[in-house]
Amino acid sequence: MSSIKYATPDLTQHPPRSVRVRLGGFAHLPRLLDKARATAGGKNGEYHFNCPLDRHFFDFTGIDHELLLAEVKKDKSDTEMLAWIDPQVKKSTAEIHLWSNWVENLGPGGSPGHAWFSEMIKTIAGDRDDIRSFSDLLDLDDYVSYGGRG
Repeated sequence: MSSIKYATPDLTQHPPRSVRVRLGGFAHLPRLLDKARATAGGKNGEYHFNCPLDRHFFDFTGIDHELLLAEVKKDKSDTEMLAWIDPQVKKSTAEIHLWSNWVENLGPGGSPGHAWFSEMIKTIAGDRDDIRSFSDLLDLDDYVSYGGRG
């Protein structure tokens, strides 16, 4: 069994970190960096960098996804990436905290989103009644996709 190498993640072998893991107060940032690193290395599998959830981060921070990917390709650590991100973000600690809480609790929105969300839950773990946010669904999907049982 190989160990996980987060500096060069292979998302065909393991999932990215959870949306709930934070870096610099930002929820989802570690997951986004995992996907960016895997994309840069051609090992992103079914995961998509600059997906709608990633775009919430880019819209909130004002950072261009292509610039972030270029920085990731310089083999920067999480700490180095945060040092690159922080000066570009004109948000207070409180705003970042509120945004992160929002991201962690973001749900499907209108009726079509709820129908899709419900179908996903039925497919992965039909008897679960505790999956209410995209964070919940992504954590469950990551777990099931790599051999767990929902």
